[in-house]
Amino acid sequence: MVLFAPVKYPLSLALQGGGAHGAFTWGVLDRLLETKHIHVEGISGTSAGAMNAVALAHGMMVGGRDGAREALNDFWEAVAASAPFKLSGLSTAGDMSVTPALNFMLSFTHYFSPYQLNPLDINPLRAIVEKSFDFERLRRHNPVQLFIAATNANTGHLRIFRNQDMSADALLASACLPMVHHSVEIEGEPYWDGGYSANPAIFPLYYHCNCADILMVLLAPMHHGDTPKTASAIKNRAMDIAFNAGFLREMRILAQARAFARESWRPFGRLEKALNRLRFHLIDPNGEMDQLPSTSRALPDQRVLHQLRDMGRHRAELWLQEHQGAIGKRSSVRLAELFL
Repeated sequence: MVLFAPVKYPLSLALQGGGAHGAFTWGVLDRLLETKHIHVEGISGTSAGAMNAVALAHGMMVGGRDGAREALNDFWEAVAASAPFKLSGLSTAGDMSVTPALNFMLSFTHYFSPYQLNPLDINPLRAIVEKSFDFERLRRHNPVQLFIAATNANTGHLRIFRNQDMSADALLASACLPMVHHSVEIEGEPYWDGGYSANPAIFPLYYHCNCADILMVLLAPMHHGDTPKTASAIKNRAMDIAFNAGFLREMRILAQARAFARESWRPFGRLEKALNRLRFHLIDPNGEMDQLPSTSRALPDQRVLHQLRDMGRHRAELWLQEHQGAIGKRSSVRLAELFL
């Protein structure tokens, strides 16, 4: 009797950052890990996306798919337990507000730097990261190719940390908001959140991974709705645009390059072949996060994290039902419709 192993469909992941909203991506990954024939080859992540990427890689290394799901769960539960404030005012319409104490604390960041407010650079996330992930082992035995983005604070240049560079500092650099934390120094250079330069970076996935399918898990909306009018709403919108600018710019260039390569009378060059072989897929909240205040990104309230996780699982389930058959065959999203 001949037994055939199930077909494995390789997939690379591009995980966007978004603070506590990264729990949506936790849910997406949790559902994907239940799908036995999907094999994750590489992950590009920024900020919360980087946290999810390392959690998945660490869990796969120590316990396969179930280990990855457990590592993601343990990480986000630890983050929730570290929250000093809670969200309040949950209405029947689903609207949420933040406690006056949190608003008061956040207001200080408008007038004082973290070097003044937090001279000892106390960061609860560091303790969680160092306890949750075995970086030494990841550098030697990581089963997933990781590409973690951070921004050089002095040059604005993007740096991609790969498996051999993996450390608590590299991961924290990717999630370093300069209004809240000191820059993270690595090899004598200061780094800030990777979202300023790539959120996330796509190019490492087609330069360094063999698989042609790239699934983008996005947190920032492609369209923001009504034009903001209040000072706080304008500030939040400007920050959203800034953190998404690098990703949109890269995807626009990629979409244009693919269109040019397909129109070329001789699309046989190495770059043209690399671009034309790519297949893109997309999972996003599709407006389901709109009821959350922007400040909820900075507050890992357990109730909201679980809500986001379940939202991510639901969106992943819908994507699998509609597009799972496209993996390895065709793109399930047209870049030109999104980025041109």
